[in-house]
Parts: sequence; C-alpha cells; structure tokens
Amino acid sequence: MSGALAALPERAAAIRRVFLGLLAANLAVVAIKASIGASTGSLAVIGDAIHSSADAFNNLLFVALTRLAGQAPDHDHPYGHTKYEVVGALAILVFLSVASFELLKSAVQGLRSGAAPPDFTAVQLAVLAGSLGVNSWVAWYETRRGRELQSDLLLADAAHTRADVLITIGVLAGAALSRQGIRYVDPVIAIAVAMMIVRLGWGIFRGIMPVLMDEVAREPDQVRRAAESVEGVRSAYAIKSRSAAGVVFAELTIGVNGEITVARAHTIADAVENRLREELGLTEVTVHIEPC
Repeated sequence: MSGALAALPERAAAIRRVFLGLLAANLAVVAIKASIGASTGSLAVIGDAIHSSADAFNNLLFVALTRLAGQAPDHDHPYGHTKYEVVGALAILVFLSVASFELLKSAVQGLRSGAAPPDFTAVQLAVLAGSLGVNSWVAWYETRRGRELQSDLLLADAAHTRADVLITIGVLAGAALSRQGIRYVDPVIAIAVAMMIVRLGWGIFRGIMPVLMDEVAREPDQVRRAAESVEGVRSAYAIKSRSAAGVVFAELTIGVNGEITVARAHTIADAVENRLREELGLTEVTVHIEPC
C-alpha cells in the first residue's frame, strides 16, 4: 500500500475533528434562527433555520461517513472507501430538496392568503446579524481545511454554508422591510431562499457526479506523452484514470523492447510511475508492460 492510501485513516480523523469543532457553532446558529422564526412567524427566517440545520445535520452524518471513508483498502475495496464522502453529499441533496419544496409550498400559501408581515424587534435583527458572522467564519474555516485536506466533502459543505450566508443577508433585508409594514415581502424572500437552495443543490450535484461516475482525472493524451517521454518506452496506451478524496488513480500499458530483461522492463515501469507522479500529480499508478 502506498503512502497516500496508508494516510487515509489519518486524513479522515482530521476531517472528523473539523466537523466536530463546527457542530457547536452550527447548533447555536440553528437555535437562534428557529427561535426568532417561531416568535415572529417569519417564513423566511424559518426557511433560513431549516437551511442552517442542514449544516448541523451534516456535521453529525459526516463524522460517521468519514470514519467509513477513512478505512484502509481491503480485499473487497482495493481502491479504498473514499466514495463514502459522496454518500454524504447525496444526503445533503435529499435534505435540501425536501426543505426547498416545503418552503416553496408555505410561501405560495402565504402569498395567496395575504398573511400579515412578521414583526421583528431590533434585538432579533441584531441576533440574526450575529449568526451571519458565525456562518461566515464557518464557511471560511471549512474552505481552508477542505483545500488542505483535499476533501470534496468539506468543500461541498463549505459551499453550502456560504450559500447560507447569502440567504441570511436576504432574510435580514426582508426583515428590515417587514418592520416597515410592507406586505408580501416575507413570502417573496422565502421563495428566493428556496430558489437559492435549489441552485445550491444543483451545484453540489455537478460537483459529485465526476467522482461518482469515475470521470477521467487526467487526459489520456497528457498521460501518454509523459509516459512516452521516459527512455525505453516505445508506446503508452490503454490509459485510465479516476479520482476520489484527493487520491488520483491511473492505469496504463507501456510497450518496451521485447528483447530486454525483465529487470530492465520493471526499471522502466518504475521510471514511468515516478514521472507521472511528479508531472501530473498522480497518486496511485499501475503500469502494465508489454513487449513490442
């Protein structure tokens, strides 16, 4: 097992620590928004609370999933278990789909019934603004750690939190207008929130599909040129690549002089592996040798 695969358990443990550290902050934000939404009857704030609760739910879910994803490769999973992180992203999609549907339904009912605008106090607006600061920090921290750990899961959750920041800004704007007695502002903001949730879900879907479908991680021609630049390689073909959780796998066949020794052929193969790791950032490279 290579160093990259052997380090997967340590990487997963680091990701779990990030999620556990963020759980308390996210729970506080959810409690604030839910209490304000319940006391004012604001659909926009309630929708924002539902959206924020996905962060806390994700923290708990992802702690379990990263434990599974961090398991070392075994007989049944020779490429490791890193796609469990994709399962987490799919769970976000399900949650957001249900939340956006319910929010849209409530907003449309509010528009039809002509419900009175919610009444926000200055203190409640200040508390919402404070939760905005917490979410901004969470998004920044998750993004930084996601890049350091090359975690699609952390980066997807960070994108979700950044959208939460934008949504809260919209809610604050709607709350300020509602205090002026303007009707229909709250359900209209709620519809905008739902649309942003849908857009977020689409972005997450687009991000995980390449991993889920084993999309090419490196262009075959790029791999071929790098391999054929190694002395002793006459051709490179049957090139495949995929990636998951920062680990990039590649497999290819090289043609070498059929009259050289087996030891020499393996030396050439090792040189190809090293070249591909250095030039293309491949993590796991399997090179098959054929005489030509």
